[in-house]
Amino acid sequence: MATPNYRRQLSTADERRKTVLDTAVSAFADRGYFGTTTSDVAKRAGISQAYVYRLFPDKGALFTSVVEHCFALIRDSLSEGAAAAQGTSAEEVLSAMGDAYAKLIADRNLLLLQQHAQCAAASEPAIREVVRAGYARLVEYVRGVSGAEEPDIQRFFARGMLCHLVVALDVGSLDTPWARALTTGLRHY
Repeated sequence: MATPNYRRQLSTADERRKTVLDTAVSAFADRGYFGTTTSDVAKRAGISQAYVYRLFPDKGALFTSVVEHCFALIRDSLSEGAAAAQGTSAEEVLSAMGDAYAKLIADRNLLLLQQHAQCAAASEPAIREVVRAGYARLVEYVRGVSGAEEPDIQRFFARGMLCHLVVALDVGSLDTPWARALTTGLRHY
């Protein structure tokens, strides 16, 4: 009887890097940039802290990579939404992208990471630049795909920020006049 050939398959650095990024989303979502250590991320990823440092030179580089990863996920979500639009008008495309985004932020980790990134951007210039660049790419993507005018693009992003507030605070679960004022007409999953 032949002996099966069991070979341990090693992941590539790119695969491990993606695993660390995915894991770091939840770590930073829980405690933010200032409250999360590279050791926390390493522990969650099941790797050594030294290996985290092999992939990312410091915590700032790890966090900015996580933020860029988050913006890529958002862009992919908006692209899927645009592809699913029922029509080609700016309103229909924006609506479909908004629905796709609402589904994406049902993952509270991604939502909370975005909020932590925006807060850290207020005092950390490197994070501020990554967040600015991420929004710049998203705004231009939305403009190009939807054909919407600036006031509509502004409303689209403002509505997204309102969705952040509603989801983060679980306002949809409240039956009060102020909660209804904020949630009426919003889609959230």
